[in-house]
Amino acid sequence: MAQVQTFPPLLGDTGRYKIRILGNSGMRASFTSTLGQKLATILDVPFLSLDSIFWKPGWIETPEQELRAKIQAFVHQNAERGWVIDGDFERKGGADIQQWATDVIWLDPPLLLYFPRLFCRTFLRLIGLRPPCSSGCPETISGIFFSKDSIILWCLSQHRPVIERNSARMKIWGLGVGSNPPEEQKMRRLGGWGAEVQTWLEKVEEFIRNK
Repeated sequence: MAQVQTFPPLLGDTGRYKIRILGNSGMRASFTSTLGQKLATILDVPFLSLDSIFWKPGWIETPEQELRAKIQAFVHQNAERGWVIDGDFERKGGADIQQWATDVIWLDPPLLLYFPRLFCRTFLRLIGLRPPCSSGCPETISGIFFSKDSIILWCLSQHRPVIERNSARMKIWGLGVGSNPPEEQKMRRLGGWGAEVQTWLEKVEEFIRNK
């Protein structure tokens, strides 16, 4: 009978943890950013949301080279301490993070779990009861419901493509399943309705507490 491989909740590198968090489309505010902030607190490392540096006031996109420079500055400034970064932006600098990360966490809950939360949080931002995803980027009715760039539309239309993209990444970097050598496998998937993520987070806390 084949042995089942077991891995610690975080791999790290000589006590430093550099964590990239990926989610399905539209999940940032609902899940990935929340988890990222919790991890950063547990590990006592800086946290960066890529949305916060990608969107300039007025929903203006940061040019690719500028975004890459900001990501690299954050990573290099905290190279000895470690960090947590939330966001994909694969073609605009996110791919660079993959090579630096010691751990890649893919949050993959059902659409029925996170879409209602996304909708509610977006509405609360619209009426001013939650802060915008980036400074100077308020939500508008037209932007939410009638724009081709609507986060609601993006979440629904990109749900399957993003899952397929992250599934392809798992085939390369997935712990115990990737095609890369074991030392290059660092990605894990956390799915389900919340219990799996909570259990993993508790294991991280225990793991760090006992080190």
